[in-house]
Amino acid sequence: MTYIDGFVIPVKTADKQAFLDHARRIDKFFIEYGALRVVEGWGDDVPVGKVTDFARSVQATEDETVVFSWIEWPDKATRDAAFKAMESNAAMMAEPMPFDGKRMIFGGFTPVHIEEK
Repeated sequence: MTYIDGFVIPVKTADKQAFLDHARRIDKFFIEYGALRVVEGWGDDVPVGKVTDFARSVQATEDETVVFSWIEWPDKATRDAAFKAMESNAAMMAEPMPFDGKRMIFGGFTPVHIEEK
């Protein structure tokens, strides 16, 4: 069964192109190491909640946009092997992040239900 890594990232709105350029370079590594698909979603309709919301989850400021991204893997074993291999990939580790990685939230998820057309 597939495995999903999810990410919520605050990115300076003015740095959207730098983020996209970064994603195009980095996402190729994920695919090279076995990911089936990488999706980068630029916040468009991200409402402020009464208790919590995406922006508060990453302490986004008014000049930042929330990005929601995910990586689909064929299974957790492929994902785990990929992350281990990427740690020793000097080119990937040298890639500067156009966002504050300390405020990124992420996690790995096992799908429990998938509805498709």
